[in-house]
Amino acid sequence: MPDIKKTKRKSISGGKIDITFLSFTLILLTIGLVMLFSASYAYSLEYYGNSYKFITRQAILGAFGVLVMLGVSKIDYHFWRKFAWVIFGIAIIMLILLLALPPMVSGMDVKRWLVIGPINFQPSEVAKFAIVLLFSSLIAANYKQMKSLGFILFLVGILGLTCGLIVLEPHLSATVLVFCIGAALMFIGGLPKRYVFGGLGIGVAGVALLIISGAVSYGSDRIKYWLDPWADASGKGFQTIQSLLAIGSGGILGRGIGQSRQKYLWVPEPHNDFIFSIVCEELGLIGATVIILLFCLLVWRGFTIAMHAPDKFGALMAIGLTFQVGLQAMLNIWVVTNTIPNTGISLPFFSYGGTSLVILLAEMGIVLSVSRGANIEKT
Repeated sequence: MPDIKKTKRKSISGGKIDITFLSFTLILLTIGLVMLFSASYAYSLEYYGNSYKFITRQAILGAFGVLVMLGVSKIDYHFWRKFAWVIFGIAIIMLILLLALPPMVSGMDVKRWLVIGPINFQPSEVAKFAIVLLFSSLIAANYKQMKSLGFILFLVGILGLTCGLIVLEPHLSATVLVFCIGAALMFIGGLPKRYVFGGLGIGVAGVALLIISGAVSYGSDRIKYWLDPWADASGKGFQTIQSLLAIGSGGILGRGIGQSRQKYLWVPEPHNDFIFSIVCEELGLIGATVIILLFCLLVWRGFTIAMHAPDKFGALMAIGLTFQVGLQAMLNIWVVTNTIPNTGISLPFFSYGGTSLVILLAEMGIVLSVSRGANIEKT
């Protein structure tokens, strides 16, 4: 990673965006929209009387998100650094407001969504970006202090406050995601290994304590039915069982696009967190592997951009944003395949959620902005 003091800022607006990273982003978005329509039309027709309800909104916001991504890519990424504390403050206020208000989504007993008119979004999405932005700014400006216990505790306090508010929603998967993003940026920024392992130990112990103490009581049930979903096959284990049936019935080649059987009201809300099970059923092992490979290539290219970024701030931003996508995709796939307990986490570019998709594409635009100042023509 280049030394920020020895690196002259390059002209960002005049540089070319990384076409490889852009291509992987657009390919994942396109496949995601196709699979969302295939997974959602039966559910949408049954509950809303319109097969196109989900795909119409997602496609419109996806197209808008691409325009936002391209627009953001033309903005010098250093611009966002000026608002690091402001965006973090907004995220914290929204998380506090979320906890103070009753659940805004009918039928849900958790507080994860803020509803403002037609806009429905999770403040944890803003919190993810806020942590990436703030940590990138603070670490880049104080990288020589990364061995200072005082500065480390300052960063840990920021991360702890954010994770603490998210876990109270409760939203364990988002908590784990935000914690891992912050920990990864601290490690890459120069955090001594002894603190890394100590922090991971404290984090794991903290989650275990929350579950055991009952602060997140739903966690113990999810572990129970993760280990044996058949213990409540028609209740809390139903979604996992139907997901595994969908994956297994897809075989090597899949049933073909549009040919899933489990999406016909067997897999609950197949257009959301468990859309990958429909992907596996329709595209098979080969298709699912290709999609996983595309996510891996997106992360690889994002890290390549980071390695050639003109300064530490740009490098940390590119790493943090692409690491977020890769980790979230991995956690979602692990949940759908019952590798880890069901934690309620979406699959980037695939799961329904227009507002979160726009935010995600805007974040990819920042990575593209970093690429404008990078020198990776020969990479």
